[in-house]
Amino acid sequence: MNHDILIIGSGAAGLTAALALAERFKVLVLAKGAISGGSTAWAQGGIAAVLEPGDTFESHIEDTMIAGAGLNRRETVEFVVENAPRAIRRLIDLGANFTLADDGDLHLTREGGHSHRRIVHADDATGWAVQEALERAANDNPNITLMPDMVAIDLITDRHRADPSGDNHVWGAYAFNKASGHVETFAARATMLATGGAGRTYLFSTAPRGATGDGIAMAWRAGASVSNMEFMQFHPTCLYNLEVKNFLITEAVRGEGGQLRLPGDAPDPGYRFMPDFDERAELAPRDIVARAIDHEIKRLGLDYVHLDITHREAEFVKGHFPTIYERLLPLGIDMTKQPIPVVPAQHYTCGGVRIDLDGRTDLPGLYAAGEVSESGLHGANRLASNSLLECFVFGEAAANHILAHWDDLPEAPAINDWDESRVTDSDEEVVVQHNWREIRRFMWDYVGIVRTTKRLERAQHRVELLRSEVDDYYGNFRVTPDLIELRNLIEVAALIVRSALSRKESRGLHYTTDYPGLADEAVDTVLRP
Repeated sequence: MNHDILIIGSGAAGLTAALALAERFKVLVLAKGAISGGSTAWAQGGIAAVLEPGDTFESHIEDTMIAGAGLNRRETVEFVVENAPRAIRRLIDLGANFTLADDGDLHLTREGGHSHRRIVHADDATGWAVQEALERAANDNPNITLMPDMVAIDLITDRHRADPSGDNHVWGAYAFNKASGHVETFAARATMLATGGAGRTYLFSTAPRGATGDGIAMAWRAGASVSNMEFMQFHPTCLYNLEVKNFLITEAVRGEGGQLRLPGDAPDPGYRFMPDFDERAELAPRDIVARAIDHEIKRLGLDYVHLDITHREAEFVKGHFPTIYERLLPLGIDMTKQPIPVVPAQHYTCGGVRIDLDGRTDLPGLYAAGEVSESGLHGANRLASNSLLECFVFGEAAANHILAHWDDLPEAPAINDWDESRVTDSDEEVVVQHNWREIRRFMWDYVGIVRTTKRLERAQHRVELLRSEVDDYYGNFRVTPDLIELRNLIEVAALIVRSALSRKESRGLHYTTDYPGLADEAVDTVLRP
């Protein structure tokens, strides 16, 4: 099936690009599950932009650089920050219902690492408000086709052509259609990855079920460079509940005065510990807060710590955090009267497919935007609420480059269809499920918040064992969504471990007890196939 442009991923980055491109071209957007099933709809926090009197672009840039531990590319940070207010205006024009202050202006909240109130939000469900607005506009556009339940397998490159060549141009992708059970060929003149991150490489994650690093793995197999995969952000405050998995307690709770305290079974119950770790206390960047919680949990043998905002007025808490308040009540937690049990969980993939300011990868015809990419914005640690912002700015940047250089993009050649002639249906699905669980467990234990060289080497050994098993399995059986995801998880886990082993320092999100100090120079970890 041929379209002008193929976009893999239907969240903020993918739909932003699609809407810009659809002014001139036919755009096909593939979603792995439901159109709104990606990470965007899950985002509770907000979008960072300089809108408050007295705030400046320079201040937002500096806050981003400080959080990123000096590894950010400054030109990228300036580009994104300076385009932020325009991105907000565009979302308002699309009908995104952001929370307003009493005077009718946008209500701005503050989050950890920010020196000003600059977080535009829709109560505590910003992502859903944004997804809804983008999706509505995409559905109304006759040049955009949205296809749910399409699991991308691999990018189409010159080796898949009917007349194979030695070049590495990208011409679209093969994807598994869940409805038909068959693999389909989608060729295009330009292809964009907007597939999100790789949170499900870890046992505990705030990411949705489909965040299995598909775009990163596909780009790597096709020959694209990836960078800074060792920087995996752990959100400090995920709800601790054995029945409810992956429910995030937004950073804005701490921004509005929430305090981290030791629980009742600790030696000093109720003790507020964050001031012991950083002068900014609960408003320190996420890596510092996550490591502090991890330290207290391990030191005292706790299951969780408490996040307490009971000192604020009940109506204030309900008004600012209605989604969280309503979600916690059936679990027996009234956050206006009781502290919330929290633990750190994997939250954001700061590394990814390396791109430039136009969203271009180093493969001709392939673009990327959002969490799948490494643009230089986040450096060694993402500043809160810069993630949705990156999606809008780079989604539009990639679209603008395609629009400006359309005549330079050659027509897609004849492409070979997917070959299933030498495989059979699997009779050992238990292999996939077992390996899925194993990889997430050892990545959590060995490649988590605090690392050692010995644990990383153990993880590397296990990754290679699993890779050989899965490669053998993949070569003999027809693909299934679970097998496609497992193959990608192993690829991404290998990249994370390899990157972590190569960084002989502790910087930002990468903390290793073997190299606790900072190196003299901040250098990206760039891996090339």
